[in-house]
Amino acid sequence: MTDSHLLHCAGRPVARYLLRPELPAGHAPRPYFHPVRTLAGTPVTEELPADHPHHLGVGVAVPDVEGQNFWGGRTFVRDQGPTELDNHGEQRHTGFPLRDEDGFVAELRWTAGGRPLLRERRTVAAAELSGSAWALDFTFCLTNTTDGPLSIGSPQTNGRPGAAYGGFFWRAPKEPEPPRVFTAAAEGEDRVHGSRADWLALGGAGWTLVFAGATEGTRRDPWFVRAADYPGVGSSLASDGRLPLAAGETLVRRVVTVVADGAVSRPDAAELARKAVAL
Repeated sequence: MTDSHLLHCAGRPVARYLLRPELPAGHAPRPYFHPVRTLAGTPVTEELPADHPHHLGVGVAVPDVEGQNFWGGRTFVRDQGPTELDNHGEQRHTGFPLRDEDGFVAELRWTAGGRPLLRERRTVAAAELSGSAWALDFTFCLTNTTDGPLSIGSPQTNGRPGAAYGGFFWRAPKEPEPPRVFTAAAEGEDRVHGSRADWLALGGAGWTLVFAGATEGTRRDPWFVRAADYPGVGSSLASDGRLPLAAGETLVRRVVTVVADGAVSRPDAAELARKAVAL
């Protein structure tokens, strides 16, 4: 089996999915997308950046699954702060039940210290929205495969306010100027971070990403947003408190991301998000 899969949209390669990346020590190995490009070829992801070497393009990363770190880097410990621990888990790709040029279904196993914790089914599709925009439709289903309850946490639930990251995460390229961040009702990192907006846009030099939470029947997770320090957007599975997962229980999340060339206005971002979610 090859170690990567090239995703196409409108006849063009737009993203490479890395199945078994070779990573330095201190990482939580996992499959991820990098590079992801606009239809014009502009890269909109970054991997192993100097500011946060454990950031890996687009994927699913969780800093605390029953105390095990599937994010990489240090673990935030209550009353102690970021701490180097030997607790990095691994997301292992186990197969493609379905694989086409414009999408796939992947099976993964989440293990820590050799102990299986979660089974994941990841469903991904690429679709053209216009001559300058396409959508990455990303759904992940996590099932507790242990014989007891598990819980998902974040640095925020462990005592660090404003750091409820964990879940879907997109690391964008760092540029000389911070990206513009906005929703239908708010502008700027401070106002957008932690909101439960239907969609959120991140705009850089010659590109715009519009993220839409689209999970049916589930309360929308808050958005985790960074712009000034580094450009990144993700969902917050564990924000107000730890997220419990009973034995055999499955959680499902879907995030659809519009990848557009150029700057996108607020009305156009709303329309692109609407079209993407309706795919």
